[in-house]
Amino acid sequence: MTVAPDPTAPAVLNPVSALPGSPGEHLSSPVTQAALRIQHGLLAGAREFLADAGFTEVLPPVIGPVTDPGARGAKQVDVDYYGHRYKLMTSAILYKQAALRAFDRIYSIAPNVRLEPLETANTDRHLAEFHQIDVELAHGTRDDAVEVATGLITHAVRRVVELYPEELARLGRDPRAFDELREGVFDRRTHADAVARLRALGHDQNPGAEIDWEGEAILSREATRPFFVTDYPKGSRGFYDRENPDQPGTLCNFDLLAPEGFGELISGSQREADYARVIARMRETGENPAKYGWYLDLLREGLPGSAGFGIGVQRLTRYVAGLRSVWQATAFPKVPGVVAP
Repeated sequence: MTVAPDPTAPAVLNPVSALPGSPGEHLSSPVTQAALRIQHGLLAGAREFLADAGFTEVLPPVIGPVTDPGARGAKQVDVDYYGHRYKLMTSAILYKQAALRAFDRIYSIAPNVRLEPLETANTDRHLAEFHQIDVELAHGTRDDAVEVATGLITHAVRRVVELYPEELARLGRDPRAFDELREGVFDRRTHADAVARLRALGHDQNPGAEIDWEGEAILSREATRPFFVTDYPKGSRGFYDRENPDQPGTLCNFDLLAPEGFGELISGSQREADYARVIARMRETGENPAKYGWYLDLLREGLPGSAGFGIGVQRLTRYVAGLRSVWQATAFPKVPGVVAP
């Protein structure tokens, strides 16, 4: 199956088919091999940075009684756990907050499964199975999380540029694209500013919702370096994002978008840790508190306030490698709606 190239897609020098071929063909491809070496470098750089910053790696669960309810339009996957309905993790966000009972700074690298809507197969940035670097720091603010995210991305990309120049060259990726990033120079704008910019460009972005995928692509294409979008409206994200007490109706959260049309790499926030406010937010977002018994028990016992974020490993690899589609950045791609091993 092939489709015509998207004229708005990032420009890359390695033309590819629209979907992966057989596992053997995909794994033996020089593009795949170069991308996976770059991914290895990114993960090694991330672990190096986080270890030096005092973070402990904790392995999260793959299944649990509940998972992150905040995935945009994606379906959760049920599994039979000894007669109980459990979920495959769409994100380990609740568990990494719980892990702060053990350590003040933790991170994990784990798979996530989200049955994305079929139309996302054509976005070049969605997978049904992907991996995420999750980071959480106790007593942290949104700005603390932004600082850690900036340092992590900067360090990991520097390592790739230093150690994998041949792979970047094989993929036609000019290391000069990262000159500003390697200096830690990231832009920042509020959600309201992003909405205003999109509307000025003729894109009818809903001001009360997350920036939609087309809107993210528009903002990303006109950027020359990564940029944070902050202060999403209340109701656009999950119950765990803390409402800003100084700006009621907005959340202490952020996304990091890559330039060149590659779109979102990171989502994060300061967390709500007050039991009563979490219950209220659950009800506001249509969640049944009874499903979250173990998590709410921990809140009653006392979880520290925290902040954190998740980085899509394949999306980050796609950006750094300059790939046309995110499926090229994984060894065993699961494209929404496509049956694959």
